[in-house]
Amino acid sequence: MSKRRQMIDRSLALPVSRQCKLLAVPRSNIYYRKQEEQPLNAELRSVIASEYEQTPVYGVRRMTALLRRQHYIVNHKRIARLYHAMGLRGLIGKRLLSKRNKRHPVYPYLLKGLEVTRTNQVWATDITYIPARKGYWYVMAIIDHQSRYILDWGISNSLEADFCRDVLVKALGKYPQPEIFNTDQGCQFTSALFTQELKNRGIKISMDSKGRALDNIFIERFWKTLKYEHLYLNEYTSGPDLVKGLEEYFEFYNHKRLHQSLGYRTPNEVYTQENESAENILA
Repeated sequence: MSKRRQMIDRSLALPVSRQCKLLAVPRSNIYYRKQEEQPLNAELRSVIASEYEQTPVYGVRRMTALLRRQHYIVNHKRIARLYHAMGLRGLIGKRLLSKRNKRHPVYPYLLKGLEVTRTNQVWATDITYIPARKGYWYVMAIIDHQSRYILDWGISNSLEADFCRDVLVKALGKYPQPEIFNTDQGCQFTSALFTQELKNRGIKISMDSKGRALDNIFIERFWKTLKYEHLYLNEYTSGPDLVKGLEEYFEFYNHKRLHQSLGYRTPNEVYTQENESAENILA
């Protein structure tokens, strides 16, 4: 097509439209001139690149709002085109985790109005995902409500019930079992493979109400903390590097990170001290 287009000669007496017809070249191709990028787009690219480096969690709409605060007259469609052209996307993506299996039983939510006053009264769990070069890594963690202590965690490249069950069994093998164990309604957690481990030990099963992430607020807050304090600041290109980085962060979170809600103590301090107090009372 490009060679035939080059054969069009505007100096000939034969009209250009006739030449196009004879050469089977669309007339629009002859008159088309590639538009140069608008100066504003070039400026926006530079600003977006700078802001994205500081806040990679910003998707199109939040970046649009940020640019408007800087007095750029833009809409989200324009920023979406620039994001696509620049190969960018907000690091907090859509939740890609499991859906409910309607054939599995769902248990009632037991934490509404419950006053949590001691460690090992309530444990909770959830899964988050971390984008990888090909697919995702899935991380499951179990948290103690009273102390915010991460009791155990695991990582997998697939969402299977046995992966979740194994993390649960590890935690139950290391710590006094809880009275209540809370999850969402994901099919891994409603599966008989997972729930039977809890039933066998006489642990009450609690499940979030449908669509209410805040029912499991402490583990949700932990995921946000993990992402903002660690994952968004580090780029992992391999599974082993990611596992090593997570190990270091979980160790920091449990043993060194001070929590305002805990009176500026660490989760490990609260969990250990309260467990020791409970053991002394029983003794």
